[in-house]
Amino acid sequence: MAQCEMAPVADVVESLSALAHVHRLAVFQLLVRAGAEGMAAGEIARDVGVLPNTLSTHLTILAHAGLIRSRREGRSIIYSADYEAMRDLLGFLVSDCCGGQPEICAPLVGIADVADRCSPQ
Repeated sequence: MAQCEMAPVADVVESLSALAHVHRLAVFQLLVRAGAEGMAAGEIARDVGVLPNTLSTHLTILAHAGLIRSRREGRSIIYSADYEAMRDLLGFLVSDCCGGQPEICAPLVGIADVADRCSPQ
C-alpha cells in the first residue's frame, strides 16, 4: 500500500477512537444537532452532564481528531461539528460497501442525501 493511502486510514482510526467514548460521542452528536452556530463549552457541559475540566479533555480529543472546530466569541469559546470531516468519515466507512450488490447500499444513499441537506453550506 502506498504511503499516501495510509493517511486516510490513520485519520479514520483517530476519528473512530475519539468517538469511542460515551461522553465524546454525546458531545459530537450534540454539536451536530447544534448546527454551524455551535455551542459554548459551559452549555455543552450542562447538556452532556460532565464537569467542565472533564469536558475540556473530551473537546481536545475531538478537536485533535478533526471532528470539531472552535472559535472565540467575546469571552466564550464556541464549539461546532466539522461537517466536512463527518462526511469524509462516513464516506470512508461506506466507500467499499456492498461487494457489487447495490441493493444492500440503497438505504445508505438515503442517509447520505439527508446528511447533505442538513449540513451547513
